[in-house]
Amino acid sequence: MPASPSTARAINDRLALTLLQAEGPLTAGQLKQLTGLSRPTVADLVERLTASGLITVVGESGEQRRGPNARLYGIVADRAYLAALDVRTESVSVLVSDLVGRVLADGSVPVALEAGEAAAVEQATGLVERAVKEAGVPGDGELLHTVGIGAPGLVDPATGELRDSAGLPAWHRRLVAALQSRFPQARVSVENETNLAALAEQREGVARDRHTFVLLWLGDSCGAAVVLDGGLRRGASGGTGEIGFLPVPGTAALPSATDCSGGYHSLVGAAAIVALAREHGAGPGGLSAHRLVEEAARLTAGGDPVAPRRDGGGGDPRLLRWGAASHGGPAGDRPAAGRPAVGRRLDPASGAEGAPRFLDALADRVAVGVAAVVAVLDPGCVVLGGEIGSAGGAALAARVEARLRRMSPLATEVRASTLGGAAVLRGALLTARERAQDELFAAPER
Repeated sequence: MPASPSTARAINDRLALTLLQAEGPLTAGQLKQLTGLSRPTVADLVERLTASGLITVVGESGEQRRGPNARLYGIVADRAYLAALDVRTESVSVLVSDLVGRVLADGSVPVALEAGEAAAVEQATGLVERAVKEAGVPGDGELLHTVGIGAPGLVDPATGELRDSAGLPAWHRRLVAALQSRFPQARVSVENETNLAALAEQREGVARDRHTFVLLWLGDSCGAAVVLDGGLRRGASGGTGEIGFLPVPGTAALPSATDCSGGYHSLVGAAAIVALAREHGAGPGGLSAHRLVEEAARLTAGGDPVAPRRDGGGGDPRLLRWGAASHGGPAGDRPAAGRPAVGRRLDPASGAEGAPRFLDALADRVAVGVAAVVAVLDPGCVVLGGEIGSAGGAALAARVEARLRRMSPLATEVRASTLGGAAVLRGALLTARERAQDELFAAPER
């Protein structure tokens, strides 16, 4: 059954707007070529979208051409503004952009949990207000159309709200309501941070050529996101990818419904990785897990050790040093018989010994959880994301892939994220932009 004229117009309009979003400003002739529509149809849709305030003339295609056929049409970027938030346990980051995704302002702020829930919400809300003002959003933020939030924890697929789960700060749930109150005209939505990271990898990162893949998030905690046949899978309760609760060998106890410390989290969470690095001679103290992994990957690839940056852990002006592995780690990470234990600090050249062994031990741990996911889903590709997955780079990804080849008959490529911790903000911005465009690109009929 052929589409009605109004339906056909809506389809053509959306097609043209999608092309303008993806390609940038285009002439009517270029729209005709890319859409395959007739010249009169393109002329009609250009007039319709211009009258609706969705597109405008932004220039001409070249100095040699003049007149109507040379006009370049682009989306009216300041018709609406977007905000994206990455909400962590003790910090919040924000981006504010126009309708085409051009970032106009950004910022971050630590959240002092000891000050209480109300103070934490106020700190986060104040950050968004300042970013909106810096971005120049007119009318005290009245044109802020959509706010996308990435947060840890489960999002109820029925209500779209963060579920009350153990370990999730109460101020996270209160923040959504506070932002909705401050910007009543905005559409405020929340999504699991790992899911947003996967969407960013799919659109802008290392999974752009994959319709099916799994993102393993390695940060303060661990999680996974599943993309099957191009679509994100959330599960019946929104809990797809809660891999931290996966029972695995090498832990002291089983996880419980309210505590994942006995599960996969206890092997690959940030605290566990720091402890593993210490067992393999890393020093000095005060470095974050992703910084330790980053430096180990650098040394393993033949780079020189560098003085640690200050990343919130205090740092140390001395070079990062590695020794040989010590005894006392979880099962599977103890050194072979005869391997020297660490009770001393070696010179930086010893990184050639300690750093690769640390990455080997970390890859052993990561591969345990990845192998379980691969056995169930057969995704063909696993992306190591988050600050730690990105820091490990090709060195860690190759080690995990090699272990999977020995553990599973299912061919699986392992890639390191190039977006790292920024993936959550990028994913939140992408989803906010899509939601805004879905509404605004439904141009009124003429």
